[in-house]
Amino acid sequence: MSFLFAFGHFLRLARAGLVMAREGVFVGVDPLLLPPLARALLTLVNLAARRRGRGGLAAAIARLGPSYVKLGQFLSTRADIFGPKVVSELELLQDRMAPFPRSVAIATVESSFGAKLETLYADFGEAVAAASIAQVHRARVVEGGETRDVAVKVLRPGVERRFARDLSDMFFAARLIERLVPDMRRLKLVDVVETLARSVRIETDFRLEAAAASEFGENVGEDEEFRIPNVDWNRTTREVLTLEWIDGAPLHDPALLQREGYDPPTVARALIQSFLRHALRDGFFHADMHQGNLFIDSQGRIVAVDFGIMGRLGVKERRYLAEILFGFITRDYHRVAEVHFEAGYVPRVHRVEDFAQAIRAIGEPIHSRTADQISMAKLLSLLFEVTALFDMSTRLELVMLQKTMVVVEGVARRLDPRLNIWSTAEPVVGAWIADKLGPRGKLEDLGRLTGHLARLVVEGPERLERVGRLVEKGEAAAEASIRADEEELRRGGVLGVAALWLIVILLVMIWFKL
Repeated sequence: MSFLFAFGHFLRLARAGLVMAREGVFVGVDPLLLPPLARALLTLVNLAARRRGRGGLAAAIARLGPSYVKLGQFLSTRADIFGPKVVSELELLQDRMAPFPRSVAIATVESSFGAKLETLYADFGEAVAAASIAQVHRARVVEGGETRDVAVKVLRPGVERRFARDLSDMFFAARLIERLVPDMRRLKLVDVVETLARSVRIETDFRLEAAAASEFGENVGEDEEFRIPNVDWNRTTREVLTLEWIDGAPLHDPALLQREGYDPPTVARALIQSFLRHALRDGFFHADMHQGNLFIDSQGRIVAVDFGIMGRLGVKERRYLAEILFGFITRDYHRVAEVHFEAGYVPRVHRVEDFAQAIRAIGEPIHSRTADQISMAKLLSLLFEVTALFDMSTRLELVMLQKTMVVVEGVARRLDPRLNIWSTAEPVVGAWIADKLGPRGKLEDLGRLTGHLARLVVEGPERLERVGRLVEKGEAAAEASIRADEEELRRGGVLGVAALWLIVILLVMIWFKL
């Protein structure tokens, strides 16, 4: 049975490899970097490449289906592993698919609620957008004599089964590569697939997306420039998500915004500041803020939709982000370096002065450029490259933040090509630092420390009791082991024990060899 499963993996992975070969993915691979057998295989594979119209990596992944599109989008956040060239190709991926029939969507809704469609929605239209996991329909509900429009997100039929099969293939490939090519273990391919699998599990349960939207909505409830649609919990299940319908101007067309009476540079500034406010103030931000997910409502507020991918930052990460951004703004490179050491991101075997020197190499060129040439996202990308030289381990939450910042900056620059990122960010970052690192922030830190100490005092007796039980168990185990050894000595003598230990040593050596 295991052989059949392995054969199935090989067959599907071979098809994926053939699709990539036909799109010319392997044409640029240097054969000198490969062993002789692999060079011959590369030559053979590249014969399958199309002579014209090679689409490259993004086209190949798009042809392989939704699971691979999601994998490609996830890998595009890992420039630290795959390099900027591969990432730039993966960023071209668009999660757009042909919609499935309205009748199928209705069947899914009725099955999910165990009720007829007309008891849930007064009207249910055709799909207005379709992606790899779900599609969205415009519908209408009547409650209390009032009619309102809603957006209904319906899970694509069979998508969970498809994802489970493809993820199983990816796990198989990742484990095989790590086993056969030890040098590839540094890429942590199995961890990459596991992270993707967790993300897919969350994205395919719309109750979790509704919860994210609800939490996000509470955070931004008093913001004047930003809001999100309300969740209709009565019409939300695992397979169906119902949200307030948003009538607004999309952010992808600055000329349209201008005709509608909005000022694109003002919108761009509000977008950057809102994103930084969510990241720093709340530690919870929309991690998929491309222009298709952003609108302007009739009151001039930015409205975000689609909450399947969200990012979180802890207190330490928020302080790190604020201090390094403020340090670059004020050209205090020594403080930027100190923050990395205080956060524990850079090992103490390195010197702060050496690290500050490396950071200066990033910061100074920025201050010699005009405002419209400065990118905060690019700055963070360069910073991660330098910190890798000083043994800073990859922080996935910061990588997601940097990736989102790339997208947000891109949307803002389209609205205002002359946008000054630094002057736009400074009020938000400076206010957060003044609040959190000033007297009020110190009091909050003291309050958290007092809370931790209080919990330690309250839980102290229980913890000591647990330690005592562990010690007692350890002593009992040690005594049992000693008695067993004495009995063994009596039965088999010294040579018997020596032979036993020799077997243990050999087994350990064989285990390490394997």
